[in-house]
Amino acid sequence: MGEFTVPHQRLVGSRIREKRLDRGLRQAAVAETVGISPSYLNLIEHNRRRIGGKLLADLARVLDVDTALLADGVNRETLDQMRGAAATMGGAIEVDRTEELAARYPGWGALIAAQARKIATLEERSRILTDRISYDPHLAGSLHEVISAVSAIRSSASILVGPEELDQDWQRRFHENIHTDSVRLASSSEALIAYLEAPEGVLEQSGSPFEVVESYLEQSAFHIAPLEEGVDPAVVLQQSELEEPARSVLSGVLQRYAADVAQLPLGTFEKACRKHNYDPAVLAQTFGVPLPVAMRRLAQLPPHNGHPPLGLVICDAAGALTFIKSVPGFTMPRSGGACPLWPLYGALSRPHQPIRLDVEMPGRNPTRFLCFALAESIGPTPFDAPPVLQSMMLVMPDSPEPVATPHPVGVSCRICPRNNCPSRREPALRGMGPKTEL
Repeated sequence: MGEFTVPHQRLVGSRIREKRLDRGLRQAAVAETVGISPSYLNLIEHNRRRIGGKLLADLARVLDVDTALLADGVNRETLDQMRGAAATMGGAIEVDRTEELAARYPGWGALIAAQARKIATLEERSRILTDRISYDPHLAGSLHEVISAVSAIRSSASILVGPEELDQDWQRRFHENIHTDSVRLASSSEALIAYLEAPEGVLEQSGSPFEVVESYLEQSAFHIAPLEEGVDPAVVLQQSELEEPARSVLSGVLQRYAADVAQLPLGTFEKACRKHNYDPAVLAQTFGVPLPVAMRRLAQLPPHNGHPPLGLVICDAAGALTFIKSVPGFTMPRSGGACPLWPLYGALSRPHQPIRLDVEMPGRNPTRFLCFALAESIGPTPFDAPPVLQSMMLVMPDSPEPVATPHPVGVSCRICPRNNCPSRREPALRGMGPKTEL
């Protein structure tokens, strides 16, 4: 893997080359205009020479772009959110000029990205509420109790108002039944209303237990300092204040985290990470630990110590995502079906065989990542029974000089412009068809 460099700091030359090719300009012509040799411009475009000041401004003028667009680029996560928002609006949006818009008007770009995040949050809340109404056993039981009480009252009332004469003893009994069922109806209705009027913050914990745990871990950037210092996982679990079943999921995560810390203490592991350029295979071999332990520890590194952003995804044998740690430019949808081309899923067909793969997201400025994936059996494997498989994938920004042609992947078929992909399950949203295919 070459030396790790933050992507947006090292791609000034790549952006210059891209803009020059977009405008159909020859390298020699651009070099002559700004007063440098074609060979020097070639070194700049391949990120082998630093550039700034007047030369950068002159190149930006020749290429008719904002200097900031060449110098700083745009946060990849912001661009992904802007493009995702554009995909829902159809073909009238100039998706190919997203980066230019964000660079020239960063405030508007941030606003569009913020609105896209808000819409995604509202859609997720809507999904949670739909699932809650459809599958929540507590809600189903409360509704059944209300309907049962109403039916009982109606049945007793219909007998009392019927044509048949009832003696006073039977009338008294039916009146008592109506009173008892009315009290039951009032009580169950109050309980139902209290449940539906959940206080703020409860809704966010109404998703799957895995999502609740991920939200909790995200608050500390997936780095649990108390466990690094030897605090008992039971103490951290108690302080989390999560409710079941998320509490059970978190308990397993904390126990595994503490076990990983015991095998790879943070101080020693951080030094080795920098020495071996964050390669999980080399780190696992250096410390004599299983590869999944090294992959998890890489995803647990404290971000404030200058480590690169590292994502981690875990799925079961059915492909259901049980853990997602996103990084800028990368995430995977838990619902709606993720792209099946990620090595996370490919590893399931090749258990116990590590996979290292350069991947590339679609777009005019493709996002590239280096992925390490491994599927292993968990728990005991009895005779005459299939093993319980779990696949794990570590995601990091690609090396400056990748050694292989990147493997195309996407987020979801609904927003992927690669219409000729043999793994496509459904058509893309309007506006992401052939006109934007790259």
